[in-house]
Amino acid sequence: MTKKTPPKKGSKKKKAEPSEFSEQDESSSETAEETAVVLEEEHTTDRETTIPIIKKSTDTPSAEGDEVYAYEIKIPKERIAVLIGKEGVIKRHIERELNAKLEVDSSEGDVTITGKDALTLLTGREVIRAVARGFNPDIAMLLLKPDYTLDILNLADAARTPNDLARLKGRIIGAGGKSRRVIEELTETNISVYGKTVGIIAEVDSLMIARRAIEMLVEGSAHRNVYKWLEKQRKTMRMRRGFGEDRHFPQ
Repeated sequence: MTKKTPPKKGSKKKKAEPSEFSEQDESSSETAEETAVVLEEEHTTDRETTIPIIKKSTDTPSAEGDEVYAYEIKIPKERIAVLIGKEGVIKRHIERELNAKLEVDSSEGDVTITGKDALTLLTGREVIRAVARGFNPDIAMLLLKPDYTLDILNLADAARTPNDLARLKGRIIGAGGKSRRVIEELTETNISVYGKTVGIIAEVDSLMIARRAIEMLVEGSAHRNVYKWLEKQRKTMRMRRGFGEDRHFPQ
């Protein structure tokens, strides 16, 4: 059996209904041997590493269509329990929905997802990344919908010190979570502030507006000005949708 690197996938991903899984956090060289794993690419965000892998078997080449694809993902250890769920219920749910297999190393935070459908596997990787970045599993599973996508902003790019990071997270979350809640409601998105990152799950047009609003807060804009801008963007987006025009992307 051979394992091939899945092709890259385009964007896809709305506000979720509460479910049994609801529990969102607010915090924040190729070797010479035949059986070796080839690390094709690596992307790291706050203790999260995603690695597409190839495994070459020493066995006789398998029949066409029998390829198995895999992704190895390192996630924060504290998110492992959320990914697995009580008595493994969430892990089994994800496997069933994706027709894939999840192998979880709780001690190291390593998650391997394998399956025969490369595109579905890419979606599975995004679901796992979403859980890793603080989303509860039911919201992460929105990524199975065709128009939904995940975007992750790294606050470390704008924060020079731990105090800077705490200040930026505070501006995005707001007192009692107000700022984050307002952005979510006005843009119909789901937002998770976790560690050094801000994650957004939504349809693409809504996601772009929410991302820009968060960037404005990070850049120092007053909350009231950001809210006014969001109100204007929401009206414009609804008008465009009503007339069937192309989706809106803020400048």
